Amino acid sequence: MTTPSASAIVQRVWNYCNVLRDDGVSYGDYLEQLTYLLFLKMDHERAQLLNEDSAIPPEYSWDTLRRLEGAELEAHYRTILVELGHRRGLIGAIFRKAQNKIQDPAKLRRLIDLIDSETWMGMEVDVKGTIYEGLLEKHAQDVKSGAGQYFTPRPLIKAIVEVMRPEPGITIVDPAAGTGGFLIAAYNYIQEHHDLDREQMLFLQNKALHGWEIVNETARLCIMNLYLHGIGHDLDRCPIHVADSLAKHPGQYFDMVLTNPPFGKKSSVTYVTDEGEIRHEAQTIVRDDFWVSTSNKQLNFVQHVFTLLKQHGRAAVVVPDNVLFEGGPGEVVRRRLLQQADVHTLLRLPTGIFYAQGVKANVLFFDRKPASSQPWTRKLWVYDLRTNKHFTLKQSPLAYEDLSDFIQCYNPENRHARKPTWDPEKNPQGRWRVFTYDELMARDKVNLDIFWLRDESLEETAELPDPDVLAEDILEDLETVVEQIRAVMNGLKTQD
Repeated sequence: MTTPSASAIVQRVWNYCNVLRDDGVSYGDYLEQLTYLLFLKMDHERAQLLNEDSAIPPEYSWDTLRRLEGAELEAHYRTILVELGHRRGLIGAIFRKAQNKIQDPAKLRRLIDLIDSETWMGMEVDVKGTIYEGLLEKHAQDVKSGAGQYFTPRPLIKAIVEVMRPEPGITIVDPAAGTGGFLIAAYNYIQEHHDLDREQMLFLQNKALHGWEIVNETARLCIMNLYLHGIGHDLDRCPIHVADSLAKHPGQYFDMVLTNPPFGKKSSVTYVTDEGEIRHEAQTIVRDDFWVSTSNKQLNFVQHVFTLLKQHGRAAVVVPDNVLFEGGPGEVVRRRLLQQADVHTLLRLPTGIFYAQGVKANVLFFDRKPASSQPWTRKLWVYDLRTNKHFTLKQSPLAYEDLSDFIQCYNPENRHARKPTWDPEKNPQGRWRVFTYDELMARDKVNLDIFWLRDESLEETAELPDPDVLAEDILEDLETVVEQIRAVMNGLKTQD
């Protein structure tokens, strides 16, 4: 099957969602029901193909759904969701707290027939993955659902993994897994760039990749996305933990961290009461292994990522601008990170590439190092992909090719042999520039929000950008102003 066929399936499956929306079924709810039914269908096909017992009890199998109609079908489907949600391992994680959101039995029957019309196990893994990724992206494009915050642009993920170069045998974690984009990209990279033996392949599929996701519904989509890509077929183990990764250290350490933590600054600790009620309290995260206690979620994630790394472990973390310039706890985190890690690369990302509006973000690359009296960061290389760059989600989306120059400058073959493209006389508009540790320390509050390029949009002769680009820029600037006002207000409250 070719990619156009995969696109056609995505469109056909997604078109049916528009029918269900008239019944009040949201994009997210629809994708969840697809996930349940897809898993049941694929498990049924797998058992037939391999001539072995299904992981699903016979009374809850795909065949039982095929035979029923009307109210009997709806009642049995609800029973399947509840019963499988009580099981352990991968199945329990996918069906955890599952509910039927399709109240019309006739439409549920039609969706079952739609999935039954395809032989999913017969498809190539990359085709199944393409189909599900296509559905996830359509879900992310639905502004009302807010699902975009869990969907990192795939070209950006691919570029990050390209420079990080994960290898066979290492462990990789995403403590804010979303729909699994980073883990899948790392998995694909290792497969494509290495000739794996059977032992290495089994390790990659079942033990190498780990993730945490706090939102139950998103975790479900992530697990299914991994499963369709060939990851996590050991039904006794689930690669994704449904929990707040910031609440405590997992007791495990990893070779590589790849993550884009959720946007938004406030943290909350999630816990379950004796009555089973989920509550969110304690805005400030207090952990003995953190450098500083703060309510800034992004600063907490930076600290958390550092604690997850083994000695000489490597990390790539997407962070908003406030992590780079905020004073108080932000300055403490930056100073400690520059001292205890080799913070070697910063990629300033362009605006207009995230589904969540008003985001100005960066990618911070650093390696954890052993204790030392001398700071580990010697040089920070900064690539500015933001100044004079304009992207929008629909008209001018970010492509992998837009990051090719950054990848070349990063020089993943030997990042210690880099050369700057910026030169004050020969190339003042060069996007790749190096700063020494002493230069960073001399900046007010160790501010790493560094830029040097002339912004052409500020010049009198500059032409106005397209209205949609202009509107997005205005919105992003307003969001930044609001964030800065809040930071000032929080500072005043702290002084009180």
